[in-house]
Amino acid sequence: MNIDVGARLRYVRMQRGLSQRALAKQAGVTNSSISLIEANEVNPSVGVLKRILDGLPISLSEFFAFEPEKPRQVFYQAEELVEIGKGGISFRQVGENLFGRALQIIKERYEPGADTGRVMLTHEGEEGGVVISGRMELTVGEERRILGPGDAYYFESNRPHRFRCVGPVPCEMVSACTPPTF
Repeated sequence: MNIDVGARLRYVRMQRGLSQRALAKQAGVTNSSISLIEANEVNPSVGVLKRILDGLPISLSEFFAFEPEKPRQVFYQAEELVEIGKGGISFRQVGENLFGRALQIIKERYEPGADTGRVMLTHEGEEGGVVISGRMELTVGEERRILGPGDAYYFESNRPHRFRCVGPVPCEMVSACTPPTF
């Protein structure tokens, strides 16, 4: 039997409402360790996996015993989107259970002045999006650009990046990330 440890870990982490960074902090491992495991780029030792699972908390036996349901839903009403953001940033994810999925789609809303933080984000995969309304300052590595309605972006997510709403009105975007590691 071949078990997808990365997808399973991502599923359990997201069910608990934790970001990769939050789980890494709780488990005492690096954020990149969680990211690499979820992307199936590394196969964790039992000791490392146990340490990570203790941060959730879930036992090794529970982790390997449960069978996540495969997502079957195709269409989503606006109220069915799952909120995974907090504070001045709303991330409304399409689908609650991303187990076995290769793509994460998010409707984002940033209140004026809201940003993802001074510490730049990094995670495995690629991401892209389109600004629907408002203005967004996007920094990717050393590049910085202010994007307005209709403008778009697409980059490798392992490049340090930061989003910040500029201007007096909220910024709304639709984005996608593959694999779903955000």
